Amino acid sequence: MFREMRRKKQMLSLEECVAVLDNGTSGVLAVDGDNDYPYAVPLSYVYCDSKIFFHCARSGHKLDAIARNEKVSFCVIEADQVMPQEYTTYFRSVIVFGKARVLEDDMEKRMALEILAAKYTPDDERGRMQEIDKLFGQVSMIELTIEHMTGKEAIELVRMKP
Repeated sequence: MFREMRRKKQMLSLEECVAVLDNGTSGVLAVDGDNDYPYAVPLSYVYCDSKIFFHCARSGHKLDAIARNEKVSFCVIEADQVMPQEYTTYFRSVIVFGKARVLEDDMEKRMALEILAAKYTPDDERGRMQEIDKLFGQVSMIELTIEHMTGKEAIELVRMKP
């Protein structure tokens, strides 16, 4: 169903892919957009229990696209060091394929929102809970269930490994 990576030497292990997702702070969600155009949008996210969660407004392009087609992809770039003298970049990235759904249950939605908020404000539980309470009715939470995930890094980074 999903293509195999051609450059297997550069493939990240599952553990390395998870580390990229855990450490990343933003990624790009790609959906089936309007008029047969792909729509890719950068967003903040959290990876938890083999799923990715992100928030958005209660209406908009992203939600319309997901309602039409739940299949999405999501990409996170951890490293992108330009090496002009070598005519390359030292990169490390992960791409995820899966199905997205809007969390309708308030308990599910709140749990996902709390996990997301904790990632970005780990030292201010009281403040983040106040913000969640204030904006809970205005936000949607999306859960991306991962069906396939691959990661890749520059061959130069592979060669640097012990």
